Amino acid sequence: MFSSLVDPDAGAAPPDARARFLRLLRTALAERRFQRLLLNRHEGEDGSIERLTVRDIELRGERALSFLWRHKTKDVTKNHALDEGLALIDGLLGRDFMQAHLDTLGEEAQLRFSRKGKPLLQVGRKAAAPQAAEDGAQVDQDAPAPTGHDRAKPRALSMESAFWRDLGVTHELKGQAALVPAMARKWKQINKFIEIFGAAVRKAGLDAPGTPVRLADFGSGKGYLTFAMHDWLRAQGLAPQVQGVELKQDMVALGNAAAARHGLEGLSFEHGDVRERGDQPLDVMVALHACDIATDHAMHFGLRSGARIIMCAPCCHKEIRPQMTTPAALRPLLQHGIHLGQEAEMVTDSLRALLLELMGYDTQVIEFIALEHTSKNKMVLAVKRPQPPTAARRGELLAQLDEIKRFYGLRSQALETLLRVEGRLDAV
Repeated sequence: MFSSLVDPDAGAAPPDARARFLRLLRTALAERRFQRLLLNRHEGEDGSIERLTVRDIELRGERALSFLWRHKTKDVTKNHALDEGLALIDGLLGRDFMQAHLDTLGEEAQLRFSRKGKPLLQVGRKAAAPQAAEDGAQVDQDAPAPTGHDRAKPRALSMESAFWRDLGVTHELKGQAALVPAMARKWKQINKFIEIFGAAVRKAGLDAPGTPVRLADFGSGKGYLTFAMHDWLRAQGLAPQVQGVELKQDMVALGNAAAARHGLEGLSFEHGDVRERGDQPLDVMVALHACDIATDHAMHFGLRSGARIIMCAPCCHKEIRPQMTTPAALRPLLQHGIHLGQEAEMVTDSLRALLLELMGYDTQVIEFIALEHTSKNKMVLAVKRPQPPTAARRGELLAQLDEIKRFYGLRSQALETLLRVEGRLDAV
């Protein structure tokens, strides 16, 4: 790709190294082979800036360049239209930044300026990367993918965000952010979650520029997904108000310290339990791996809050299994304990999905992440519909609910009980 640009036509005055580098950049963007541009050796007026990372993104259906400015104490992301971004890069090279590294599919180019300001350019092809088959293998999990039918899936998040270092996901390697090898699977899970989350945000109509998005993440733990959701929402030009809710005080302190250190407005963590939570208006309610009926309480809270998106990854399905009587036709299957446990999980989450649909949501039970990465791989995803179900549809859903309970001899289910106490499941 680069050869025609590096070796100018005979008889033409060769452009200097800086101009050639900018031509390489524009060509890579035009041919959609661009992966990343890194500018470092900062010598501009703002002494807090360490480096700038530029990526090619799609923003509201249009291509744009995302500028991630890394400061000593915070990260700042700004998005620019392609022409505007290229003009900004042109003005920064050799003035504010004395070194630039361009990564494309198959090639890389490095531009540096000598002490006297002379631009020097090196261009070469990348060596083929060895396949990483083990957890600890170092791979570029963050590189955008080529176009075409066999392209790899691009990551929704950037490892360059400094807060990932605080959370132990990345570390500094040769002056750049690199994935900690032991976190390779976790990074894939985080990106898969954000892929699902982003699709739900768009379906719920929360993606218009400047839209405030109120989100609560119950059982946020160390905050991997809480930080990721906040970061993704900001990158889309939205106005997130994200709150992580966690029982462990040390995790709350860790999250708040990292958010403050990097100036992440609209992100906070607090100690609390979803079962003891007062009403709180929300747009998105997330609860991953809440044990047993804590998932039902989280779903109920999401319904009470008016959330347009409810995302739950259930865990420890203990309530239904002791109640289940084995239907005669299924006795040969369910005499095995492992099958009975799997059936109890399927019945529990199917009832939850039915109840959420009754409450006016489009509901899916999907695979969150492949089993090879985690055994807790099921997600109940619900997005509020513009209109509630008709009386006839409610009648069908209530009949299905009663039939499942009768078939398995079930006496109660936590989410149903919570809704019936409020009178929200009264027969049509």
